[in-house]
Amino acid sequence: MEIGIGLPSTVPGTTGREITEWARAAEQAGFSTLGTIDRIVYANYEPMIALAAAAAVTDRIRLATTVLLGPLRVNAALVAKQALSLDALAGGGRTVLGLAVGGREDDFAASGLRLADRGRWMDDAVAQIRRIWDGAFPYEIGPRPPDPGPSLLIGGGAAAAYERAAGHGDGWIMGGGTPDMFREGVESLLSAWRKKERDGEPRKAALAYYSLGEHAQRNAERYLGDYYGFLGQEFAGMIVGSAAKDAETVQGYIAAFDDAGCDELIFFPTSSDPEQVDLLAAAAGL
Repeated sequence: MEIGIGLPSTVPGTTGREITEWARAAEQAGFSTLGTIDRIVYANYEPMIALAAAAAVTDRIRLATTVLLGPLRVNAALVAKQALSLDALAGGGRTVLGLAVGGREDDFAASGLRLADRGRWMDDAVAQIRRIWDGAFPYEIGPRPPDPGPSLLIGGGAAAAYERAAGHGDGWIMGGGTPDMFREGVESLLSAWRKKERDGEPRKAALAYYSLGEHAQRNAERYLGDYYGFLGQEFAGMIVGSAAKDAETVQGYIAAFDDAGCDELIFFPTSSDPEQVDLLAAAAGL
């Protein structure tokens, strides 16, 4: 199983210099992927822009939206073009476009969109993005990166998410949850994949939080408690508690998700201090 790391682009107060330093350090440490998560109504960097900054200072590491809240972008052709552009700038084959529907009402309200329309948008968008990437769209949309080009992962735990992943994606990503929940998701994904008579195996990825070092608990409470505060104090506290705060827990997550059939586990930070990159690399045994 590969081990990726999230950019601290959602941690409030993170600077552009910290993002680029983090990206360089992550590649040097041997992580497989730089991931991003997405919100509109929050003090985070837009994922594609953050990944473009990372692309400029790296050569090998994958650049992934894990995930981008697709329906908030409205224009699927533009999303397809953004992914092609990022991949071309990065040299081809490094971009992973992870898409999910999102669930924050304020994100949709701020965007002038209806939450109820998000599923329909995703059904249409993933098919359109695939046609554009495959050159099967009536209009030529570029730039065209060198082969193999970007890949597409679908996030979410509803039946429709697995259907979208099997119909047009290269795989599926679980945004949060336990290894047992991941195992159940993989079973649903593989069932949908077989029904679509897809060749090969889908890529399967998952996310987890970590907070290491002297201020591990404080950083987890400050960031995760705020980011997930809309869910209520009790639920946000559970997420704070789930963050890996020592090497033993990091290794436990790696072993459990590997056993559940995960191809890549991406750890997201609660602090933008680039030291966190080296701390995670050491804990994960990279």
